[in-house]
This record gives sequence, structure tokens and C-alpha cells, in this order.
Amino acid sequence: MLGMSSPLDIVTGWIMSLTTLFMDFNAYFASVEQQLQPELRHQPVAVVAVNTDSTCCIAVSYEARYFDIKTGTHVGRARKMCPKLRIVEARPAVYVRYHHAIVETVESCLPVEAVHSIDEISCRLLGTEQEPGRAVDIAYQIKQALRERIGKFIRCSIGLGPNRFLAKVATKMQKPDGLVVITPEELPNKLYSLALDDLPGIGSQMLKRLNRHGVTTVQQLCEQSEKRLVEIWHSVLGELWWHWLRGHDLPESPTCRRTVGHSHVLPPGLRNDADARAVMVRLIHKAAARMRDLNYWARKLLVHVSFLPRGSWTDQAPLGLCQDTLTMLEAFGKLWVERPEGTPLQVGVMLCELIPGCSATGPLFPAEQNRIQLAHAVDDLNAKFGSHTVYFGGMHGAQGTAPMRISYTSIPDPDFPA
Repeated sequence: MLGMSSPLDIVTGWIMSLTTLFMDFNAYFASVEQQLQPELRHQPVAVVAVNTDSTCCIAVSYEARYFDIKTGTHVGRARKMCPKLRIVEARPAVYVRYHHAIVETVESCLPVEAVHSIDEISCRLLGTEQEPGRAVDIAYQIKQALRERIGKFIRCSIGLGPNRFLAKVATKMQKPDGLVVITPEELPNKLYSLALDDLPGIGSQMLKRLNRHGVTTVQQLCEQSEKRLVEIWHSVLGELWWHWLRGHDLPESPTCRRTVGHSHVLPPGLRNDADARAVMVRLIHKAAARMRDLNYWARKLLVHVSFLPRGSWTDQAPLGLCQDTLTMLEAFGKLWVERPEGTPLQVGVMLCELIPGCSATGPLFPAEQNRIQLAHAVDDLNAKFGSHTVYFGGMHGAQGTAPMRISYTSIPDPDFPA
């Protein structure tokens, strides 16, 4: 069914055991705040980007979930649902520092194989660690180490399974502070109590597609043939799901980053052309430094502005094969003069069509080489002496804009200039 290059083709049999320990930190941002602020413990807490009723909750404590407040609930509505709700403005830098301390603590018990997000970590089990009894002992050791070194209010659910997918599923089965084991012998029956959208990767659109194909329960999903799942998913991903649900531990394909970007909602005092331009220069500076830190090169720059009361502008420029900030700023300058008139509300930049450094051929001309050396020198100075020690004049006055944000898949280095 798959091409000759697929790793599934070479698999002729399966020896299944517990291969993965997966950790999901419960209500992470809210639990960090409860750990740091004793007055918030055992209280309904919502973490927000900005403390206004028009924004949304980006994390809520389990005490707040009792009132049916969820991530994405508007703050104004959440206050009505729970008048005693404690609103806390997010502190991304704090959450990043705690994340790295958590990884270090887990590493003291078991090597971390992968960091999937700021609140999800997985570890590979080897040898006798794969025995259920030993794996459970390790899980309890990790929980105890976290309580002692990080704090008892930052709790995690741990899942143990024969592959990463099922170990992650196991974390969803008991929250908060759970520990669930899914052994190969329990499959697929142990999954039948779950709803389809309890499985990672099944969102609202995929749920509708499954329902259209007559699949409304996890049991029905598990009963589908390999061929049928490929038809439902319209891709080889369906075949992967067939194997994952049966506990097969497949080799994972390498991933490649495609973009690096940042956006920022302008405060009222910066909603003018001059300040919007300075913020965009700041965003380009930030994205370019991050891209160099990841050792990528960009082929394209994309810029976007949203206007009040409505409307937007998006444009893009080729960069050749670029890693230096100055070239990006020159491309941005040519785009900026073509922008429409309006009151800017939100600005954003994105470096697209990224090429890994190992696959890129650097510039041959001395002038271009000097630009890259300059960019790296600026990065080194800012890393050594602090953010914005050296910056391009176009962002003067906007250094404090666009503070650190945490994406789902990329965790900032606490020592990397924001």
C-alpha cells in the first residue's frame, strides 16, 4: 500500500511492550501561578494575555473548570460564570523558566526523548524499563522528584503505552495528576470508553468526517480496516492510525520547520504609521535572530497589517537565500511604501520557505558574507549583554514591544533575547 521507502514496508511482525512514558502538565500556566502565589491555591484561576473583559482565557485552573470555564472562554463571560474568579496576567518568561527546570528534573530520573510543547514531554523506555512494574516505579519517581524540586501544585498526568500515541492517550484518561498504563494486552478494549475527540489528532473537522463515514465511537474506529482508514483520512495517515491503535511502535519521520514569525496587537498609543513600522522592524529583528539560532535560511518575507475598523494588507518579497537582518529590512522597506492608508491595529511578519543550514549554500560574495557576520555579531552581543544592547535604528522606541510568546511547538530558550 505504501511506497518502497516507507518504514512500514519492512515490518513483518511486532514485539510489543511499554516503550513510552508521556507527561502532560495539567493546566500548566495556571498551576505555575498557583505554585508561586499561595493565595491562588485551591482557587478558580484564569490566566489571560491582557486583563480586559474582551480577551480570552489562555489557561484555567481545575477549580475554574468546575464552573465550566475553559481555555478560550471570554473573560467577561467567565467573570459572570464565576464571580470569584481570579484573573492573572500571563508571564511567559516565568513559564519558560519553569519548563526548563521541569525538563532538568525529569532528566534526573529518565532521559527526555522529545519536548512536544511547553506542557508535554515524552521519554523512551529501554530494557527492563519497559516492564510494567518497573515503568510505573519510574513514573512515581518522576512525580516525587517534581514535587520536591518544582512544587506540589505543578501536577502532571503520566501515560505509559506501547507507542507515543497511546501513551499520550493515557494521559487524557486520568486528570489531574493521573498515572495510566495501557498495555498491549488491553488493546483495543481499554480505548472504548473514550470519545473520538479524546484521541489526539481528531478535531472538530476530522470528527465530522469520521461521522460521515459512519464512525461515531472509538470501538468502530478500531474495527475499521487499514484500507478503510486510508480512505477516510485521504492519505497514508490513516494507515499510521491503524498501527497506532494496535500498539505498534513505528519509526517517526523527521520534521522540518517551514516558517518563523511574530505578530503584535498595537496598543492605542502606537496605532500610527511611524510606530507600526518601528514595531514591524522589531518583529523582523526578533524573527531573524530566532531563525539564525535555529540555523535556518529564508527565501521569502511576508508582512501583514490589520486596520481599524476593518480591512487588512498582506504582501511578500523574495529574499533569495537569506539569513541576515539587514537584507530583510531592505525588502520590508520596499513593501512598506506600497501599504494602503489606514489606522494599524495589528502587525505581523513571517519568514517563509525555510531551508535548514545543512542544506543551504551560503553566499559567495564578500558583501553578503559581511552582512551575515554582522547579524551573528549582533546576536552574540545581545546574548551576552542583554536584549536590545545592539539593534537597528528603525526599531528605536519599539524595543519593549512584542514580548515573549510561547507557541505550542517551540519553547524559547530562557537565555535567548526576547
